[in-house]
Amino acid sequence: MKSAKKNSVLSTLAELLKQRGDEIIHANATDMDAFPDMDASMRDRLKVDGKKIDAMIRSLEEVAAQADPEGKVLYEHTREDGLHIENRTVPFGTILIIYESRPDVTIEAAATAFKAGNRILLKGGKEAFHSNTLLTRLWQEALTVNGEEIDWVAYLNLTREETQQLIRENSRGVDLIIPRGGEGLIHFVQEHASVPVIVSGRGNNFLYIDEDVDFEMAIRLVINGKKRVSVCNAIDKVLIHKDLTQLQEKVGQLVTALQEKGIEVWGNREIVSLCNKVREENNAATLYEEYLAPKIYLTLVSGLTEAVEMINRYSGGHTAVIVTLNREKADRFMQEADCAAVYHNASSRFTDGGQFGVGAEIAISTQKLHFRGPLGAQELVTNKWFVYGEGQIRE
Repeated sequence: MKSAKKNSVLSTLAELLKQRGDEIIHANATDMDAFPDMDASMRDRLKVDGKKIDAMIRSLEEVAAQADPEGKVLYEHTREDGLHIENRTVPFGTILIIYESRPDVTIEAAATAFKAGNRILLKGGKEAFHSNTLLTRLWQEALTVNGEEIDWVAYLNLTREETQQLIRENSRGVDLIIPRGGEGLIHFVQEHASVPVIVSGRGNNFLYIDEDVDFEMAIRLVINGKKRVSVCNAIDKVLIHKDLTQLQEKVGQLVTALQEKGIEVWGNREIVSLCNKVREENNAATLYEEYLAPKIYLTLVSGLTEAVEMINRYSGGHTAVIVTLNREKADRFMQEADCAAVYHNASSRFTDGGQFGVGAEIAISTQKLHFRGPLGAQELVTNKWFVYGEGQIRE
């Protein structure tokens, strides 16, 4: 599909979202009402309001404004015998996206894949069925208005067993699978898929407070890192240098600030001895856990080396933050912390395709291949060699 046509489809879809906002919110309310017992984290991800619709529209406009990812020449070479060789970006083909709760994925993730020239198969969760099917119909309406086949974007209304069968047998000719869900889903796809998989991994993000620190800044960054509990860029663990001056007083300040925001504060025996308002948890298994809840865990560390070791052992490889006034320490931390995004004196909440300037994202990859971090349209291509000759043979 030509770039102008892709952009026209995206612009048409943005207009349809503006026109049909009330209908989208009504469909979403049907989904919300059908699952009254869902937890706060899932409710936050599932809910669609005017603000979320505006964000979907903005993401479509941003993706439409980007350069086309297809057909970029990555390398070219002409041999002495006149053989001309080019390496160019090309689409993957058909991308299957498996996700839960978030209807905005139906717009934003599909837009990134579509801009890169891919066909998209969407498999959302049953809790968002009415929202997702309506949004898919709007996708297909935008395609039809622009004279394109509706099968560029399709929604799969499959049971769990049917989805597993699709993954095993690849009956729809999928070229890439992106599972956005729990670890059980991700492990199943990795084990059974016969095509490449991009893992949108768990968060479980760590923030390290160094001894040389603006502590008011540190509190601000921790609080902002926990502003939304349902997102993968939230902070779950805070590591505090044990030699921080006025340690007991500062731990108390941080705990009070968190509890005032309705966040449960947990910590090991050392932390509880400094502040008895903290709930005690000494099982190290909690360090592996992504909470997706108004809960945070504090612990002390001996310094940067231990902080990095803990992050690399326990975190999801998503995001890590250091709060320090020492630039040399920050540089070392950012080099050694093995995460897709690393921060010095800034909130983890910026790990997001829109915030990074790549527009809508299809996932935040915690793998090292084929790309890491927020995946926008520019990353949803592979490459192919194009060789042009006039009868050359290799002797």
